[in-house]
Amino acid sequence: MQTTRRAVLLGGVAATLSMPMRVPRAAPSLHGLAGLDQPVEILEDRWGIPHVRAHTIPDAFFADGYLVARDRLWEMDFGHRQSLGRLAELFGAAFVPSDTANRLVLFRGDAEQELAAFPPLVQACARAYVAGINARIAETRADPALLPPEFALFACTPLEWDVLDLIRIRAEVTGNTRAEIRRARLAARGALAYDTIMTPLEPAHALRVPDGLDVDAITEADLGLFGVLQAPLPLRGLHAATNDETRRRNEGSNAWIIAPSRTATGRPILANDPHLSFGVPGPRHVVHLTAPGLDVIGGGSAGMPGIMQGHNAKIAFGRTNFHIDQEDLFILDTDPRDPLRYAHQGGWKRMEQVETTIAVRGEPDRVVSLFYSVQGPVVARDTAHHRATAVSATWLAPGANGLLANIGINLAHDWPSFREALRVHTSPTNFTYADTSGNIGWQAAGGLPHRADGHDGLMPAPGNGRYDWQGLQPLEALPSSFNPARGWFGTSNEMNLPPDYPAEERRVSFEWRDRFRHERVAQMLDATPRATLADSAALQHDTLSVLALQMVRLLPAIPPSLAAEAALLRAWNGRVEADSAAAALYEVWWTRLERALHALIIPPTLHDLLPGPVGATVQLSLFQSPDSRFGPNPAQARDRMLADCFSAAVAELRERLGPLPAAWRWGALHTITLRHPLASVPAIAAAFPAIGGTTAESGGDPYTVMARWYNPRTGGEHAYAATGGASYLMVCDVGDWDQSLFLNFPGQSADPHSPHYADFLPVWLRGAMQKLPFSTHGVNAAAVRRQTLQPGARP
Repeated sequence: MQTTRRAVLLGGVAATLSMPMRVPRAAPSLHGLAGLDQPVEILEDRWGIPHVRAHTIPDAFFADGYLVARDRLWEMDFGHRQSLGRLAELFGAAFVPSDTANRLVLFRGDAEQELAAFPPLVQACARAYVAGINARIAETRADPALLPPEFALFACTPLEWDVLDLIRIRAEVTGNTRAEIRRARLAARGALAYDTIMTPLEPAHALRVPDGLDVDAITEADLGLFGVLQAPLPLRGLHAATNDETRRRNEGSNAWIIAPSRTATGRPILANDPHLSFGVPGPRHVVHLTAPGLDVIGGGSAGMPGIMQGHNAKIAFGRTNFHIDQEDLFILDTDPRDPLRYAHQGGWKRMEQVETTIAVRGEPDRVVSLFYSVQGPVVARDTAHHRATAVSATWLAPGANGLLANIGINLAHDWPSFREALRVHTSPTNFTYADTSGNIGWQAAGGLPHRADGHDGLMPAPGNGRYDWQGLQPLEALPSSFNPARGWFGTSNEMNLPPDYPAEERRVSFEWRDRFRHERVAQMLDATPRATLADSAALQHDTLSVLALQMVRLLPAIPPSLAAEAALLRAWNGRVEADSAAAALYEVWWTRLERALHALIIPPTLHDLLPGPVGATVQLSLFQSPDSRFGPNPAQARDRMLADCFSAAVAELRERLGPLPAAWRWGALHTITLRHPLASVPAIAAAFPAIGGTTAESGGDPYTVMARWYNPRTGGEHAYAATGGASYLMVCDVGDWDQSLFLNFPGQSADPHSPHYADFLPVWLRGAMQKLPFSTHGVNAAAVRRQTLQPGARP
């Protein structure tokens, strides 16, 4: 085989790797797959979606693992290595902190016992899924031409999987630990009141410092390795949109369910569109798994068995983020004479110390020590000041095996079995449900800590034992609704605890997303007494901004020289469309107002802790009801700010898009460019050219139902580029499944040579939903390719 040498930039260090030249791929062998019991037929449709027909349920999950590895092997292997703490052996010493952090939060209990606690069928499906992944990896070893090009570029091969990896891998950082540090540091400066300007607390709640916490001693260093888990990986130029704070503020979803009494067909409708960062490949891989006792279709996540959002023959299920605060920091006082001892319950306890060896590419192995307290992993140690930080996380608890939760959900057939399957689902989630009997439901799920009195999870707590968690609360402690009288239920990550819910007692969360998307969904569902699938598909692509319409009403008198632009905005219908000049003017105006208001009400001495922007709900409220923070004449100062920012927005648009408003288009600024996550590596950029770019114009913004967020802090020509939103969308006709609609952007495959790499881009930009065949007749009619997986020896 011919080879070439190419410099690859890893962590800012140039390394020369030897790699085989790219050769055409041979057709994969489908015979002799170890771990498969009986032949499995696969029918693929025009979008590359595999419809699996197996003789047993575990064989269907074997095919799931095999097919996602076929389409997404590099993505799976990279995530697998990262979670196991094995990136440094591939990328070098800069990744040792990441490997250390990930190893620190692997499950430390009896993994075999954890797996054995699942029903035998779930265990068999998990083992089969892993066997399917490994069968594909074995094929690539026999024929390296089948490997995705990244493996050649980085001169590596994929790791084999072990079913216990699905038990040991737990890290799912969803909480507010960075905000805990921020609040403690604000309290040390006597400025805690400013925090709720950035993050309003819902339900209304008074911030207080836990008794015994020395806020003056808190620093960012206390986050330690837990901060490493939340930070971008140290590969220079790693696509910022995957890790920046803008993503954290905006990632969410919409989901709604409509009862038969409010649909045109008399059948329920379930709609869902998860909002995640844009990239290649997309976050969902669509598959249809069929076997006696199983018939499920929808979007899954590479490396997680089964379907996350979809339906089986009896029920449909969707999800959005539900904001449980699942992680708390504990500050330990350590013994000056022995830094491994810490004060706890009136005495001393000793940290458990575990050594682990990290292989480092091009260097000797590193032996690092991991430390644990009764609260959990010790993420930071400051021996000079006799302190340490430990983290309690719900996803580290025994029984919190989130990676296997989909299997039980996929096998559920009614509301009781569905809810039972959610008991092991630790990620904080609003689950929506509908079934062929006409029922609809909502269940909030996820690990809910039982905190001690006096601790709300909003700041670090002393680790002396007073505030230790008292286990996890049961699923029944979280809210739910079955067949609501309103005839529909919707969730868009807003605070949705029922009015009679004991929020102060259970302390689920006090931090939620703004309500603007949910308000629009509620407005439309209430106004549609006979809803259709097309109505829900249109609502998923709805660009009317409730926030924008309220802001435009506040536009004051504008100088005559800008009368035309002011008239343009006042006449606007509030739809943030790609071809709208008024939408472009509004978005630039709003962005400038964010900066101006932040500069006005946040003292410069706090900009390091509160860099902005002000929360959108707070910002709207302050503009609607200006107070003394605007000065002695608040309304006049408010109007001056609105007018000044409007003038500046017009000037910016004239510079960016030309002097004539008729030529302005929001889509000309709000473009979508998809790049490989490692596109900073020249060889990767050459093998995976960017797609979309200036020709991929998008409407929407962070507050429209069709959420498409952007990060103005990027600056320059990319300040308004769309970096995230809904890439997988589905609308289920519950009972007449072949009529269900979906989109999956940009495509099924991570291979740039595949016809399914970005084939969904054009239809996704148009919002042209596609049917998702489910019945035997529908699948047969849609099939364009047939294959058979043949069994081989057991592994």
